[in-house]
Amino acid sequence: MTLFSSPTCAMSHAARFVLHEKAIVSDIEYYDPNEPPADLLELNPTGASPTLIERDLVLYDSRIIMEYLDERFPHPPLHQMDPVSRATARMLIKRIDQDWYQLLDEIISSGEKKSAKAKKMLRESILSSAPIFAAKPFFMSDEFSLIDCAIAPLLWRLPSIGIDISTPNEVINNYAQRIFSRPAFKRSLSEAEKEMSPTSK
Repeated sequence: MTLFSSPTCAMSHAARFVLHEKAIVSDIEYYDPNEPPADLLELNPTGASPTLIERDLVLYDSRIIMEYLDERFPHPPLHQMDPVSRATARMLIKRIDQDWYQLLDEIISSGEKKSAKAKKMLRESILSSAPIFAAKPFFMSDEFSLIDCAIAPLLWRLPSIGIDISTPNEVINNYAQRIFSRPAFKRSLSEAEKEMSPTSK
């Protein structure tokens, strides 16, 4: 199994987090998405990051890769077992992608001057979710799950784009530190990602 991954892409980071959380033996090949290696292009002409290769299987959507890894290697499970809980988790991840990751992409792609509005929207949206972060040890769950794997790479990148999510009770930062302190999260970081957050210094 090989995961082709950008060293800075948050979606790729989420897939790497799942790999390490499940202690899956695999090769992680870092590459520049603007110049995909020839062997990747042969399997995935889009050169998209991340791309997972396992024998004849080629997957190149981060969320599909995360789901596949959880089903292919069921222990420890990162999804609830019952269909309702699994569907609810999938919807939450979809909302996170639509509400937060789209803004993150806009901030990263638009540059410092043009990104002020998107930064304000992303910060306010995350802060408005503080009660959810406070309600349980993990995001809307008593157990660590794929939802946390999806959220963590975004939270990790906030300091590097100048977004402060401090609250009076530090509930969101406390949640983030619980996730960032997991050995699997630390192992999931590329060298470039280690430079994104002061917590890694």
